[in-house]
Amino acid sequence: MRADRVFAYGAAAGLLGDHLLGDPRRGHPVAAFGHAAGAVEQLLWRDHRGWGALHTAVCVGGAVSLAAVATSALRPSRTASAALTAAATWAVVGGTSLAREAGTIGRALEAGDIEAARARLPHLCGRDPQALDADGIARAVVESVAENTSDAVVGALVWGGIAGVPGLLGFRAVNTLDAMVGHKSAKYRRYGWASARLDDLAGWPGARLTAALATVAGGDPRGAVRAWRTDARKHPSPNAGPVEASFAGALGVRLGGTLSYGGRVEHRPVLNDDGRAVAVPDIDRAVRLSRRVGWLALGVSVAGRLLLKGRKS
Repeated sequence: MRADRVFAYGAAAGLLGDHLLGDPRRGHPVAAFGHAAGAVEQLLWRDHRGWGALHTAVCVGGAVSLAAVATSALRPSRTASAALTAAATWAVVGGTSLAREAGTIGRALEAGDIEAARARLPHLCGRDPQALDADGIARAVVESVAENTSDAVVGALVWGGIAGVPGLLGFRAVNTLDAMVGHKSAKYRRYGWASARLDDLAGWPGARLTAALATVAGGDPRGAVRAWRTDARKHPSPNAGPVEASFAGALGVRLGGTLSYGGRVEHRPVLNDDGRAVAVPDIDRAVRLSRRVGWLALGVSVAGRLLLKGRKS
């Protein structure tokens, strides 16, 4: 195995492993990181940005350092290095779990069991399910599939292509911390500020690649490009905006509008206003688009990694 192809073989094996196996039911490395980050938070928490920044540095720095040490130790063996890359890719990519959760909700809606769909929605996103009807739940699922295609698949692959295993684990650490403390609750508004800003920076390239690939892999490239250019900047998130807008255009649906999180109502701009309202069958269409985008992102990341290695040599 050539040294410049270690990432290609490892990342492909890891993504295939996620496709075939999904996430483990017990002992998931990301869950272990979450427990460790929670323990660090208990020691460091203060209602202050500086302490939150320290928390972020300790947790992300620890994950990246561990990955760097493992990479260095296994570098003499290309087979072991590829295996480490495969394991890391499988651990940080969550495309199959995303598809399964979306599919479970979609099947409940197709069966007319809206209460089951409402009960399952919190496993996928933070919306208030009791405020949503069937089409509202479907829209929430499609938006979550779009956003998490970037967060749970493409972003990790991009950083893996840039920095190998440390990039894979570092991105997942940043993304996990943002989910834990990066929201604007009273407790975390200041403490989680650094995690949220770092997540915005780390997610920037993956979000743009996701949006670009959705225009290629979707059913309406012109619609996807038009929605991305016109509506992405309207979204409050600099990274979710391009992704959700391009998915909306590619699928021919409207996303955005009034949302409810934790009892707080938000009135967001509509993305792809020319599209139709989301319906239950659009969940499967969004999942299929997400799958295609993930595999295309693997190809782009591998090509980028080979290009970087070629220039260094």
